[in-house]
Amino acid sequence: MTSDLDLLRRFTRENSQDDFTEIVRRHVNLVYSAALRQVRSPQLAEEVAQSVFTDLARDSKKLNSETILTAWLYAVTRRTAIDVIRKESRRQLREQIAVEMNNMNATANDWTQIEPLLDDAMAALDETDRSAILLRYFENKNLREVGESLKISDDAAQKRVSRAVERLREFFSKRNVTVGAGGLAVLISANAVQSAPVGLAATISAAAVLAGTAVHTSAVIAMTALQKTIIGATLVAAVGTGIFEARQASQLREQNQILQQQQTSLSNQIQQLQQELNDATNQLVGLRIENDQSQSNPNEAELLKLRGEVGQLRQELKDLPATRVALLKQKLGEMPDKKIPELKFLTEKDWLNAAWNADLETDDGVRLALSKLRDEAVDTFLNLTRTALKKYLAANNNMLPADLLPLKPYYDTPVTDEMLQRYAFMQTGQLSSNPSDSVVRKAVYADEDYDSNQEMSMSGGGGGSFNRNHDAIYDATMAFTIANNGQTPSDPSQIMSYLKRSIDPATMQKYFSQITSDIAANPPRLTK
Repeated sequence: MTSDLDLLRRFTRENSQDDFTEIVRRHVNLVYSAALRQVRSPQLAEEVAQSVFTDLARDSKKLNSETILTAWLYAVTRRTAIDVIRKESRRQLREQIAVEMNNMNATANDWTQIEPLLDDAMAALDETDRSAILLRYFENKNLREVGESLKISDDAAQKRVSRAVERLREFFSKRNVTVGAGGLAVLISANAVQSAPVGLAATISAAAVLAGTAVHTSAVIAMTALQKTIIGATLVAAVGTGIFEARQASQLREQNQILQQQQTSLSNQIQQLQQELNDATNQLVGLRIENDQSQSNPNEAELLKLRGEVGQLRQELKDLPATRVALLKQKLGEMPDKKIPELKFLTEKDWLNAAWNADLETDDGVRLALSKLRDEAVDTFLNLTRTALKKYLAANNNMLPADLLPLKPYYDTPVTDEMLQRYAFMQTGQLSSNPSDSVVRKAVYADEDYDSNQEMSMSGGGGGSFNRNHDAIYDATMAFTIANNGQTPSDPSQIMSYLKRSIDPATMQKYFSQITSDIAANPPRLTK
């Protein structure tokens, strides 16, 4: 039977599809099964297998004569599956956050229906239940404080609060306002008590003092004539006391002016502290509701916890996209050699997608994000090229040009010579009758460590992505593990002698822990 490497050499030399099909037939079960164990999804496992054999076709020329194809395929499957799992996890997280943000928006809309009925609902409760709600969600006291105020245990307070919330929910339900008990508690905690205007307390206190003084003055006016006569007879004796009181009044007025000045300077501080208190209260709402509901309804408690986390993220997410895009553009400006002319085709959405989950704090993370941008720009260019090439072929008897420059007049969107010179034809003469055969490939790489191999056929696109730094660390870690009887390294310094390229310490540390964990979970088979 012809060996795997012989088949692969014949495929590389003669582009024999039958030989490559035989390689796939021999190893597809191994690759698919290894992928399925890791991604736990038949559909994703098929995608991993497709990607692995695409990588084999692309890199077949690079495999040396000592390569064991089975081991090579297994290692590539492992790396590809890990990458798929990470991408799928990020996708699911983004979808989960989007769902929860929609839920939060719906909850905010519910408050407009609940607000006009809230006080009637509170009045419908008995005194103990009403007190429990006021203490827990209007004054935001914890269950221990509620229990102390009501002279009951913490557990009894929790049950009392839950029962009162349920009665409120039933009240609203009868009036066609549908909201869950947990959501209702969140709404009341976040909205029932609003901050009073700054200085209102001081105004009320002053007004109360003046009112008290007025009452005292009225009593004086109502004195009888006899009382006035007695007061007149003793007036001379009281003059000294009056002078003393006048001096005291003058001092009090001066003190009052000082206090008013202090109050003016403190108003801004009070306003700032009030805002901070409101923010902190909103952040605590989710945790408090979770504590109340965790015993009686774990699923709802988990949902409230998630909503609390989403609420905390909402403000951060509001300004995050523009900030991250601006930072990524700044990083690109600092790396002019990483720019390509096709970036002009990118939309703001493309920039946002590239910056969204990118690690913009390390050189490796920035280069990965910029590679994603370039890949997107190249895909757009190749799609335009496919349309232009079809027009050119129709006008030139289906004969391909030597390079892409003659296609320039056929593009629907203006392109430059600099763009066209970055690509090369993979066929010559007449176009292949197989629309799946690659026709154009990217020939110039802005970052050879990260940029994908991208090709274009008349029916679609193809290629493969890679991270040569990650792959080098993985290969070095695997080599160390094999050389040390299955013992994985504990420090990056241990694999330095196995590395085949120079990698900066930050990038090394970034990937080292994850790679060693992956290898420890799926150790290589050692030969005796």
